[in-house]
Amino acid sequence: MGAPRGLRRHAAASACPLLAFAVLLALPGLAAGAVTRRYTFNVGMTSVTRLCGTKSIPTVNGQFPGPRLDAREGDRLVVTVHNHMSRNVSFHWHGLRQLRNGWADGPAYITQCPIQPGRSYVYDFTVAGQRGTLWWHAHLSWLRVHLYGPLLILPELGVPYPFAAPYKEVPIMFGEWFKADTESVISQALQTGAGPNVSDAYTFNGLPGPTYNCSSKDTYTLKVRPGRTYMLRLINSALNDELFFGIADHTLTVVEADANYVKPFTVSTLVISPGQTMNVLLTTSASPSSQAFAMGIAPYTNTQGTFDNTTAAAVLQYDAPTPPSSAQSLPLPALPRYNDTNAVARFTSNFRSLASAQYPARVPRAVDRHVLFTVGLGTDPCPSNQTCQGPNGTKFAASINNNSFVRPRTALLEAHYRRRYAGVLMANFPTTPPHPFNYTGTPPNNTFVAHGTRVVPLKFNTSVELVMQGTAIQGAESHPLHMHGFNFFVVGQGFGNYDPINDPAKYNLVDPVERNTVSVPTAGWVAVRFLADNPGVWLMHCHFDVHLSWGLSMAWMVDDGPLPNQKMLPPPSDLPKC
Repeated sequence: MGAPRGLRRHAAASACPLLAFAVLLALPGLAAGAVTRRYTFNVGMTSVTRLCGTKSIPTVNGQFPGPRLDAREGDRLVVTVHNHMSRNVSFHWHGLRQLRNGWADGPAYITQCPIQPGRSYVYDFTVAGQRGTLWWHAHLSWLRVHLYGPLLILPELGVPYPFAAPYKEVPIMFGEWFKADTESVISQALQTGAGPNVSDAYTFNGLPGPTYNCSSKDTYTLKVRPGRTYMLRLINSALNDELFFGIADHTLTVVEADANYVKPFTVSTLVISPGQTMNVLLTTSASPSSQAFAMGIAPYTNTQGTFDNTTAAAVLQYDAPTPPSSAQSLPLPALPRYNDTNAVARFTSNFRSLASAQYPARVPRAVDRHVLFTVGLGTDPCPSNQTCQGPNGTKFAASINNNSFVRPRTALLEAHYRRRYAGVLMANFPTTPPHPFNYTGTPPNNTFVAHGTRVVPLKFNTSVELVMQGTAIQGAESHPLHMHGFNFFVVGQGFGNYDPINDPAKYNLVDPVERNTVSVPTAGWVAVRFLADNPGVWLMHCHFDVHLSWGLSMAWMVDDGPLPNQKMLPPPSDLPKC
């Protein structure tokens, strides 16, 4: 297959300190053909102009979005991060399993203390048994609105895709742009108890495009040739929105989800949740009816609050002797309405693992632990000395099984490794709802949540079936749940309340899709299975950052196994201190 353009580009650019660079070295002990790729992240503030205004935002190496990282399955990545900002930061390599190596996972106060201003940290990890499209992003407060970039993993040398090789591969990151400072936005929301102000635009690779003021020149353009197949590596890096995506007069064939191959299926519109990635094949017309077509993204939501109800556009431009007409005149693709849950359910029902000899679906058939989580919003009482702007004068909160996660003062992984739990965490996270009710019906009168830094302990190699049940408290909406350290198999989902008697009979245990992020359906449930074969402490959370800020997260604490290769690695010497 040869080295991708990105790998050659980074190697050539290694002399420039402002660009991410990769140094390719043979490393004993790695798989045949595997190499070590070294990158440097200089994190600082950069002035960026969008939507008629200029503001200073955090960036990596002065780039927005951040630099692309390329690797092959089996490679070792060494990313040295230098924090030149006046605030803390940490980075997560979203979707990488980090086997036995939670020290490189990145969520602040879970697997590491954040990197303090003027300090550095080296993320050192190996890509084991994974290939496809992943991404990296900051994992502290709302910093990931600007600090993100693609992480592209090719198969091992000589291993082809399970579909015809595309003519070209193109990463496309969907994002959000706020005119306001996002750290001020969430800080104000947490203080007043209200929902935060919403974004002002959606973006393609950081560009909002012609549907927004002052943005015609900030339009992403994908140049294509007629009659060719392109693989679009789609990544939803938006802060708080699931997104519909389509290209006018073109179809898309989905071949991968969250860096796992799927049985191909073709659609005109797809939906992708924050945190999710998707590889789709786009075959261009041999005789296009126009020189250019619009690509569009627009939100899917059922929130009862405000949301960014805008559509961002980009351009699919065919090779032509004359330039296309203005992007503003291109008809947008026909995307579903913002609240079309049925369209989302139809799309989601298409996903199946390949379940082939080469790519088997290793879904646990027997289950050791059955866990039921209720997932949704709630409230906190307003402090006596202030007026709050949440529901009925309260403050918005979010919880899993009515527990709103409290960020600890030190990293949970270090506490677990040193067995110093007192004052840091409690291993008593509820694995069933403490107060059962009609989850998708009339909410209970008391919507206050409990608070605590609680985890679910698991013995090594425990097989877990987790049912995540959405609630209608403060309105039913979907929640994209992301699990660190593991992939899981989506064995079932439906609307209404989960029925433990009848619903398991309808599970797909033959070829369920394997993912790291799944959306709990609006007023519905989803069942997943995973094997707890990765020792450490692993965060699971809603990938709407507003819900994460309100406490919609928890952690799994997985014990070491009996063998040496089933135990956590020791912490690196440069692990940041709190």
